Amino acid sequence: MSDDIPPSTGAPKKGWLEKVSQLFQGEPQSRDDLVDVIHDAEQREVISEDTREMIKGVLEVSDLRVRDIMIPRAQIVALQIDNTVAELLSTVISSAHSRFPVVNEDKDHIEGILLAKDLLQYGFKNNEEPFSLGQVIRPAVVVPESKRVDVLLKEFRSQRYHMAIVVDEYGGVSGLVTIEDILEEIVGEIEDEFVHDSAEETEIRKVSKQVYMIKALTPIEDFNEEFQTQFSDEEFDTVGGLVSHAFGHLPERNEKVSIDGIEFTVISADTRRLLQLRVKLPDQNTEEKTA
Repeated sequence: MSDDIPPSTGAPKKGWLEKVSQLFQGEPQSRDDLVDVIHDAEQREVISEDTREMIKGVLEVSDLRVRDIMIPRAQIVALQIDNTVAELLSTVISSAHSRFPVVNEDKDHIEGILLAKDLLQYGFKNNEEPFSLGQVIRPAVVVPESKRVDVLLKEFRSQRYHMAIVVDEYGGVSGLVTIEDILEEIVGEIEDEFVHDSAEETEIRKVSKQVYMIKALTPIEDFNEEFQTQFSDEEFDTVGGLVSHAFGHLPERNEKVSIDGIEFTVISADTRRLLQLRVKLPDQNTEEKTA
């Protein structure tokens, strides 16, 4: 009987992309009009705030050049082509990076790119064969500062590489750029799994005899207790606040500062605050701690 037929549920639910396309029927005449449409879509709950920010990130990336997002030359962590395995592993472990430019003498002479995973096997070999870094490095991709970021992202994907060396108009190395740098412009800060901020992860983690990784939000009181230091917590509650004050500005990745003989290196930071720090203790502190 017709009375037993359930009422029609209508057409299938439309996805957010289809709903956004309907909003574009007014044909925005400029970039600002398009941004307004996207904002309106969020207000109507057609898309989420995260989706709106991602779409805006895509639009902004199309206007950027590599020089706008590259890691400056001064902040590049490079390896020397003649370093020993022990020296290389020390830098790899302390910096927590996965890829490194390999240089000969200075940063204007790039020999190639080292993937940390390609080196690790040599750290566990006990043979007498001479080691040559030139045997394991990969070719370096070089791009100009003026290259469009969206074009570079397409090349990263199609040619399956993740890092490029950036050169200025005279051919000198001015920085480097990674696929993560571009993606962060679209989706926001991306944390390494090495510095992942989870409830289970401890705030202070030992890396080697004198080196520790700590969260910037580690309370100064906890830091003092762990390392037998005497930093005051009257003005700042966290180690990140103490370190930022010592810099006198919001530092960028790989910037270093020493406070009472302890070296702090910025491993991760966003546009507002420090996230992760590397702490290198002086010898005397290490001896006290292990005594």
